[in-house]
Amino acid sequence: MRRFFGCLACCALLPLVTGCAQPTPPAPVPAPKTKAASDDHGHAHGHGAGPHDGTLTDWGGGAYHVEFTVDHDKKEVTVYIIGGDEKSPAPIKAEKIQLVINDPLTEMELIAKPLDGEAEGMSSRFVGTHDTIGIVKEFAGTISGEIEGTPYTGDFKEEPHGADHKH
Repeated sequence: MRRFFGCLACCALLPLVTGCAQPTPPAPVPAPKTKAASDDHGHAHGHGAGPHDGTLTDWGGGAYHVEFTVDHDKKEVTVYIIGGDEKSPAPIKAEKIQLVINDPLTEMELIAKPLDGEAEGMSSRFVGTHDTIGIVKEFAGTISGEIEGTPYTGDFKEEPHGADHKH
């Protein structure tokens, strides 16, 4: 009996001596294979105003940028595809891109409206309308599209442009 109770006491004290084992944390889930605004390429995101005075963000780690602009009176969004220099149009072969506004949650397809001089089937400008865009506020959301089979996604957030900014 002494041996039995001695073993039992040792078993009871074993966790105190060795410590409790911590559960193994789950393995990280790999990010989806898209070119996203979070790609690290040496400069900060949230670039400020683009060439059309809109909100600029990355597509593909700086290979492309997208510029989000609104016309509240027309309830219209225009998104421009801009090159890595953050200034020049970068026409892509696409008929549409997608826009998701976070608040109020709104999903839109923006249709290609090529700028003058852009090649047939190419566009750097995409336009759509929705009642949500008539709301005078700073919008945030995600712009997604595909270039040559590669999906691109960029998050944007409008910021007030200063005291002279008027909606």
